[in-house]
Amino acid sequence: MSEFKQTRIAPAEGKLAVLLPGMGAVATTFIAGVEATRRGLGKPIGSLTQMAHIRLGKRSEKRWAMIKDLVPLATLDDLVFGGWDPIPDDAYTAASKAKVLSQDLLSPMSEYLSTIRPMPAVFDHSWVKRLDGKNVKTGKKRHLVEQIEQDIRAFLDKNKCTRAVMVWCASTEAYCEAGPQHQSLEAFEKALDKNDPAIAPSQIYAYAAIRMGIPYLNGAPNLSADFPAMIELAERKGTPIGGKDFKTGQTLMKTIIAPGLKARMLGMEGWFSTNILGNRDGEVLDDPANFKTKEVSKLSVLEQILEPSRYPDLYRDLQHKVSIHYYKPRGDNKEGWDNIDIVGWMGYPMQIKVNFLCRDSILAAPIVLDLALFGDLAKRAGMKGIQEWLSFYFKSPQHAASVYPEHDLFAQKVRLENNLRYLIGEELINYLGSDYTNE
Repeated sequence: MSEFKQTRIAPAEGKLAVLLPGMGAVATTFIAGVEATRRGLGKPIGSLTQMAHIRLGKRSEKRWAMIKDLVPLATLDDLVFGGWDPIPDDAYTAASKAKVLSQDLLSPMSEYLSTIRPMPAVFDHSWVKRLDGKNVKTGKKRHLVEQIEQDIRAFLDKNKCTRAVMVWCASTEAYCEAGPQHQSLEAFEKALDKNDPAIAPSQIYAYAAIRMGIPYLNGAPNLSADFPAMIELAERKGTPIGGKDFKTGQTLMKTIIAPGLKARMLGMEGWFSTNILGNRDGEVLDDPANFKTKEVSKLSVLEQILEPSRYPDLYRDLQHKVSIHYYKPRGDNKEGWDNIDIVGWMGYPMQIKVNFLCRDSILAAPIVLDLALFGDLAKRAGMKGIQEWLSFYFKSPQHAASVYPEHDLFAQKVRLENNLRYLIGEELINYLGSDYTNE
């Protein structure tokens, strides 16, 4: 044990409500996967909370523990699922339509999944033009907040849940930058009362959850909880928040490959990325206003990792292009093509080609699980505001205003693991290795 004192963490007692705005492919793949794991029908591959071990102490001590045994996480058996969607399909119907998981896996769980029906959603067609639905709430924005809060209270009461966490799994909203309405909690609440059109549906969910002390994690690139008003509210209410945009296919590869190239001081002239996607998310991103929101999220990664201003000889003229094409036959099976033009010794050019035939929701589902469990852990540990240690899971990690975001996947993982060690009073690992030399 180190000099660090163990953090007082409230026990994970009782049922945990996992509340999901958006119950399409990602959410239903997550729900069905958890239920399949509970029944012994599958393994939660991709989930650190369920599959990963973490080293404790020196390498010579040979001490390892599974994360789920190291920190007091909620168990899968304690999770209860609920959510909202403008399309009224129950979880079984939605999962069947999404065609991510096979019917062989879904059919044994059809009775259970059919009981999970989305509550009417806060939905504004102007923010997501390519979608429509009749399962929606009506009223002015302040009233919509009250309806969401009432939904949450009723859900917790009906399912006898002791606490909740909210993970945004809905579509990408049209691009929006923070305005005067978002600069303080007072300004935001006045704008809410005035039914200000600059307040997006995801901001209504975030405000309701944070105000109720429910951790809020944003899985899309929307301006949702990453502005001063919402950060102020999270600090006041002692609520953990984090985001944004699940790090799944192409950006996952960038945060793996780019740090390696930079570590070897290899140059780069260009990185061209294109995506083919045919699910609901792909259809939404076919609209230029929604694509811009995603594009900003994707483009930010290389700039921070490679630091062209610090290494002008290597990355000054880097051209980074990203495109997404909706192609219905592909469904949820996204295909990402990357061409990377790199530069080596004496300026000689080389290329790397990546063709990642991934499954978007399969990669996102374990992220939803980990964020739900870690968000709940953070709340019980008294952590509040931005949870930078969860940057590992996001394309555009939310961060303190005084620092830049960390995009390097490996640096993010070190921080996540050290945060867990710190919570239980274990020594932080710095990889200096001097102790072994002294021994």
